[in-house]
Amino acid sequence: MEKINLSAVILTKNSELIIEDSLKSVCDWVGEIVVVDDMSTDKTLDIVRKYTDKIQIRKWDREGAHRNFAYSLAKFDYILSLDSDERVTPELRDEIIGIFKEGPKFVGYNIPHRNFIGNYWIKYGGWYPNAKLKMYVKKGFRYEEEAEYHPRAFLEGKTCTLKSDIIHYAYRDFQNLFSKLNHQTDFEAKKWVRDNRKMSFSLCMVKAISRFIKFYYVKKGKKDGFIGFMMALASAAYQLMTYAKYWEIKKKTCGFCK
Repeated sequence: MEKINLSAVILTKNSELIIEDSLKSVCDWVGEIVVVDDMSTDKTLDIVRKYTDKIQIRKWDREGAHRNFAYSLAKFDYILSLDSDERVTPELRDEIIGIFKEGPKFVGYNIPHRNFIGNYWIKYGGWYPNAKLKMYVKKGFRYEEEAEYHPRAFLEGKTCTLKSDIIHYAYRDFQNLFSKLNHQTDFEAKKWVRDNRKMSFSLCMVKAISRFIKFYYVKKGKKDGFIGFMMALASAAYQLMTYAKYWEIKKKTCGFCK
């Protein structure tokens, strides 16, 4: 298969169980694969070296800075951004190849995500199509570097949304969901403190309840059964866990207790 002038940039961290499928989904048709690894201690890099020698090891500090560093290593004008738990479907591969045969007409492309917990595809509650900006022109694109987690993306110009999906194995199981939730809210609490976010327990409760109603009822998460309930509950818990950590940080640093 003829390769196109597209750099696939993949982030890894102890990903030995999942990285090979991600690499296999792009290795035959992208012009290069760039991997930035966050100090893996398992066999991740042994697997990666079978597919590319363009590997950088960098300790994760802030997500925006980490991603900007990774994308700076790409040699082609366009980047396809992947995490190790994401795979390009054959339909998406063909759609992207078609875009490059004609010549890209947009600076960015949003790609629908088919999110899974275990082997269950989460179809409701805002989890699908959940399109994200995953392919874009390298020049002019950047993430805000200050954000510890979920940084804002900046890109000037027109974008469009593709029809085909990325497969995203978001969570192995509920234990993995809770573990990631705990990790993510560590960063979110620090962001609230850094941004001097004004937050109280009552406001946090309102936001948590609103999130549950939004994802379980308004966005029909209940159609996913018990999994839909747990995903909506996790969204509400994100607010509560972040607030608890924010409360502790503020109390330790300035005696704040509210």
